[in-house]
Order: sequence, then C-alpha cells, then structure tokens
Amino acid sequence: MKLRVTRKQKQFLDASATEVLFGGAAGGGKSYGQLIDAFLFALRYPASKQLILRRTFAELEKSLIRVSLTLFPRTVYTYHATAHTGRFPNGSLIDFGYCANENDVFQYQSAEYDVVRFDELTHFTEFQYLYLISRVRGANGYPKQIKSSTNPGGVGHGWVKARFVDPAPPETVFEAADGSTRVFIPSKIDDNLFLTRADPDYRRRLLALPEREQRALLRGDWNIFEGQYFTEFSYETHTCDPLPLPAEWRRYRTIDYGLDRLACLWVAVDHERNAYVYRELCESDLIVSRAAEKILEATPPEERIYATLAPPDLWARSQESGRSKALLFAENGLHFTKTANDRETGWLSVKELLRRDGEGRARLHIFRTCTELIRCLPMLQIDPLRPTDTLTEPHSITHAPDALRGFAIYYSRPADPPSPASAVWSPDLMEDYERAGEEEREYLRRRWGTPSFPT
Repeated sequence: MKLRVTRKQKQFLDASATEVLFGGAAGGGKSYGQLIDAFLFALRYPASKQLILRRTFAELEKSLIRVSLTLFPRTVYTYHATAHTGRFPNGSLIDFGYCANENDVFQYQSAEYDVVRFDELTHFTEFQYLYLISRVRGANGYPKQIKSSTNPGGVGHGWVKARFVDPAPPETVFEAADGSTRVFIPSKIDDNLFLTRADPDYRRRLLALPEREQRALLRGDWNIFEGQYFTEFSYETHTCDPLPLPAEWRRYRTIDYGLDRLACLWVAVDHERNAYVYRELCESDLIVSRAAEKILEATPPEERIYATLAPPDLWARSQESGRSKALLFAENGLHFTKTANDRETGWLSVKELLRRDGEGRARLHIFRTCTELIRCLPMLQIDPLRPTDTLTEPHSITHAPDALRGFAIYYSRPADPPSPASAVWSPDLMEDYERAGEEEREYLRRRWGTPSFPT
C-alpha cells in the first residue's frame, strides 16, 4: 500500500508532543491525516489500542468509519460494526466512539488507550476532553498521545483556542503547566494539493460564503467562527489600555453570582453615555459572605458606586431558610439593585453597546486588564433553537458576559419612574429599601417616590 500525504499531514504524523492539534481551515486534509496516523500506529505497535471520537455516532459513521473502510486494506483491517471496532491481525484495535453529552464520557471509565483521537475537537466541551485524555495510560511502553483535528467554531472553540492556539506560535512545541507538551499545526486548503487538484472549484465555493465564514473556513481564523453571537466584537475597537477615569463619571458594579463562579464588573459611564469596563473580579468557590468581602475589598474607598446591579434570581428565597442570596449579600454590606432577566433584550442591549457608528467608534470600551470578559464575550455562540439567545454551554464562559448583560439592559432601558404622588411600594420593595445603603435608598426614592405601603 502506497500512502500519499501532504507536508502538513506529514508534520501531524511525525508530531511527538503529548497533545497535538491539527487543522484550522476547511479542506486541509485533517480527517484523512488522523486515519493514516491511526493506521500506521496500529501496524507499528502490536496489540495497541486507539480511540477515535466524534460528538455523535451519526457523524462518525458518515465520515471516519466510512472513509476507513475505503482507505484501509481489507487484508490487514476488519471493521466490526456491532462493537464499532476496527481490528488488525497483530492484535491492534481502533475503537470508534462518541460523546453526545457530557455523561457519555463515563462509558470509557475503565478503558485504557495508547492514543485518543478527537475529530472536530471544538465540538467537545473541555470537561469531555480532560476526562477522556485521562484514559491514555498503560504499561506497554508505547508512545502515549492525544491527537486532535478541527476547524474553528463549535461549543469548544474558546477552550481549544486557549489550550493550543494562544500560548505559542503555530508549529511550536511548548510545555504546559502540567508538564505535558503541546503543539498546534495549522492547515489550510492550499496545503492540500490533492484536494485543490481534484476539486479546483472548492476554493470558489468557499469564497462565495459570507465574510465571517470565509475567515473561519478558508483562512482558518481563530478569532471568528461560525455560530458566533457577537460578531460585532473587535479587540482593536472594543478594548483599550487602562486610562484615568474622571471622578465625576457615574460608576456601577454588575454581578453574576453562583458558587461555581462569581463575576463582578466595574463600569464607568462618561457624559456621552460611553461605557468603560475598568475592573473585573472573577473567582470560583466563594460563599456569599466571602464574595461580598472580595467585591468590597476590590472597590477603593474613594470610588462612589451609584448602583450594584444583580439579576432577579438572587432575590429568590431559599426553601430551607426563607432567605435570598440578595439578603445575605446585604447582611454582608453589599446592597443590590435588581436588573431585568430578559435574555433577548439584554443581549440586544450589549449589541447596541458594541455597535460602531459611521466613524467606527463604539460605546463599549473594555480595559485590557479585564481578561476574562475579553476572552469570554466573543466565545458565546448562537443558540440554534433560539437564534436571539446564546448557548449556555460551556457554562464556564457565560459568567462575565452575563454580568455585562445585566448592566446593558439596566442602562439602555431605564424604567420611567412613577410620580411620587402615585408611587405605591410593594412589601418586597419596602424590604429592599430598608436593607439598602443610603446611596441606593436615594436612587429608589428618585425612581419610585416616597416609600409607602399599599392600602
């Protein structure tokens, strides 16, 4: 059997790093490279075990399994459909697997593999990846690797980019904090001469795509991808180096809170209604009292915070104690102003802040020290079932954007305050007033008038 591979495919075959990512643009020969690499490994190492994964079995069956049956010689390879396993005369195995949801990883709990291969890695969550690479183990002395291929985009775009693309230049092996070595090998359509010669119109079809899709699929641009919700976001336009902020600019804090992650953003608004996100606090595993303490510690005493914004769910009362998280925060010195929880309107409000005018200027500016918001905001994807909303998976990237959404919906759609003469306060509003600080009480009086109970 004579194998023909491109220069980039050969780099992928020869890569010895612990974790290898191959790909970028469409048409770079990624899946073919995976199969050839798996085939050669199986022949080279008797009784070796490999796992090739796609997100769903239907994707696997229509792509890698089908191609393997035409590519691998029947004299040395037999595919067993019931077990989804390819077998070689020397005892080597290639399992074809899938993980449609996060719990599917546990079907491999007791498995051991020499190599785990992810096809379209950005379709997987980081949890799935980290769990499955723990199955790479064994005492046979064979090389142990995780070799993946993908295009930009998908639910895992953000973590894949952060793990492989951002830390080092392409084709540069680097050592990660855990001691493993990693490398990203980019591949574009022009690297695959076999495809361009066999199908010269493929490039033309890609050029017919909209600009965003062209950047992802033709150029392999990791800064934009199919399904991105905030296509308006531009690092050059919407981020800036820290700058002095006048004391008279109105300042807000806006939070998204859960035990898994606290995200608090500090936002200053100038006289032309431009918003500057100038500080962030993003930390996990903080109970309410510690979260309140951290936020107050991060706020210099001289800063006058006009309002601290929080989503309505923090006012939900616990069935066990009858107390809300908002009340617990108030008892720890942090008083909230309730924002709306309309996700569609909130995201549209963020888009309004990102929108550029005729001179290319936007109303939202994020200090480059706010790294989590800058990283997570462009990673949000469109929910295919509700195109006006974002996906909530992976949950780890949603907290800082959700905090920004709370500010945007509050600031862009202020409620018209009723006249003091007609204002009637509900018991919940009166409770908020009694527990508020003096600045927030002043705000509530301006908005709702003099406190009064319903008659």
